[in-house]
Amino acid sequence: MPSDGEDAPSDTLRERAGTNRLKLWVLLDADRRLVAGLPLALIFAALVVLGAIDPAPLRAAANSKDPIETLFQALTTAIITGVTLVVSLNQLVLSQELGPLGDQRERMSGTIEFRRDVADALDVPATPPEPSAFLRSLVDSIGNRARRLGELVEDCADEEARERVSAYADSLTTNADEVTDTLEDEQFGTFNVLSGALNFNYSWKIYEGQRIEGEYESVLSAESLDAIDDLIRTLRFFGPAREHIKTLYFQWELVNLSRSILLSAVPALVVSIGGILYLDNPASLTGTFLGVDVLIWVVVAATVVSLVPFMVLFAYVLRIATVAKRTLSIGPFILRPTNRDETLEWE
Repeated sequence: MPSDGEDAPSDTLRERAGTNRLKLWVLLDADRRLVAGLPLALIFAALVVLGAIDPAPLRAAANSKDPIETLFQALTTAIITGVTLVVSLNQLVLSQELGPLGDQRERMSGTIEFRRDVADALDVPATPPEPSAFLRSLVDSIGNRARRLGELVEDCADEEARERVSAYADSLTTNADEVTDTLEDEQFGTFNVLSGALNFNYSWKIYEGQRIEGEYESVLSAESLDAIDDLIRTLRFFGPAREHIKTLYFQWELVNLSRSILLSAVPALVVSIGGILYLDNPASLTGTFLGVDVLIWVVVAATVVSLVPFMVLFAYVLRIATVAKRTLSIGPFILRPTNRDETLEWE
């Protein structure tokens, strides 16, 4: 463990988030279709139950007022507004892809230059083109450098420095090995790639490495100090790499979101308009099913279908917003509550 002991943040996102496993699974790891479907099922069940126990039945209200027509008019308007929002999201994504030749060339030059710098740091001819393999090679190299640092300080005469650097190297090695295993054989387009990157606590490792280097510069060997410098320099590549892949993932998810909403909006619009046109006469639906008026079943089912585009938007934005909140800063900044003492000794 790092020298700060219990004050040091955990490596995995779940432990750093300070929330229970189920909540984090719903926010990030669960299939978005499941996250959208469960609320719809609950809404369906709740509305059917309320309709069955309502002392003023829906059929009587429909005969004296127009609650069904009012409901589906509002849903139709909401669906059209939602599709307009999707078009705006698509424009936001496409605006980053469209531009003059000079801008496109500058983007490509920046990407190639960064990949070349990483390749030089890793001492390889070229870095892998796949995002997961790229991150995996970078994290694996960081783990190897941490192992080498741990070996170099084994002969350090200062016991405190030796134990602290060894703990730092062991913690970093363990975290790197776990993330490397997570990223193995993962394909871009799934959340698993970004999830693995989020579980690598690089920012704290940079801070702790800089602090160790400053505090024990006089007792560590020149070779150990060079190893720490090399390790920190390699760690600094991870932040921009993760942010770039996060941006690509957000664009990928926004495209998937747009397509899903557009596909679900057509049947939702048909159902909501059909509710306005054909459910204005409750007498056309008679009988009961499972002891509940058929009119309630039909109205509730139509309502749930009309809500599908909204729940799809809810499911996707929930994950995107959670990731964005957890990765607002780049580098050794901690934006979440910690147990650290406000009075720290920096000298």
